[in-house]
Amino acid sequence: MLRLLDIFFALVGLVLGFPLLLAVYVVGLFDTGAPLFRQKRVGRHQKPFTLVKFRTMRVGTASVASHLADAQAITPMGQFLRRTKLDELPQLWNVLRGEMSLVGPRPGLFNQKELLQARAARGVYAARPGITGLAQVSGIDMSTPELLAETDAKMLASLNITNYFRYIIQTVLGGGQGDAAKK
Repeated sequence: MLRLLDIFFALVGLVLGFPLLLAVYVVGLFDTGAPLFRQKRVGRHQKPFTLVKFRTMRVGTASVASHLADAQAITPMGQFLRRTKLDELPQLWNVLRGEMSLVGPRPGLFNQKELLQARAARGVYAARPGITGLAQVSGIDMSTPELLAETDAKMLASLNITNYFRYIIQTVLGGGQGDAAKK
C-alpha cells in the first residue's frame, strides 16, 4: 500500500511540480552551472543507486556527508533550496523508479562505515531509503550514526499509513532540518 502511495505522490509531484522544477533548474544554471547533483548512495539491501537532487554547493565540493561538508561551499541559491527543501524535489524521480520511498531512512554514503554497520546490524537496509522520516523530523542527522540507526529501525518497525503521512506533513510544515553543513 505504501509503495502505491509513493508512486502516486511521486508522479503527481513530478507532473504538477514540473514548472517549479524547471524554474529551479534554470536558476541553478546561473547559480552553479550544473543544477543537478548526482551521488552514489546506499540503497535497499545495500545496493548502490544514484540519488538526484538540486545542487546546493559549489561544483567540486568534497563528496562527504553534509554534516562534514564546509558550509562556505553552499551557494546563496543553495541556502534557499535547503531551507525550503526544494533541493529534494528531484528525488521524486528516485521514488518513481523504486530506488527510494517518500518515507524511510535517509540514504547514506558508502564511506560512512560506522553508519553502514549500525544500520546493517538493525536490519534497516531491508527497506527503501526515503526522502524523510522519523530521524529527519526529530532533528537527528548522520553525525550520530548509532542514534540514527536506532531511530531508523524504530521508525521502520512502526511504519504504517498514519506515520507515513505524519512524517510527510511534518516535513512539509518545516519539521526537521536534515544534515547541516559544518560552520
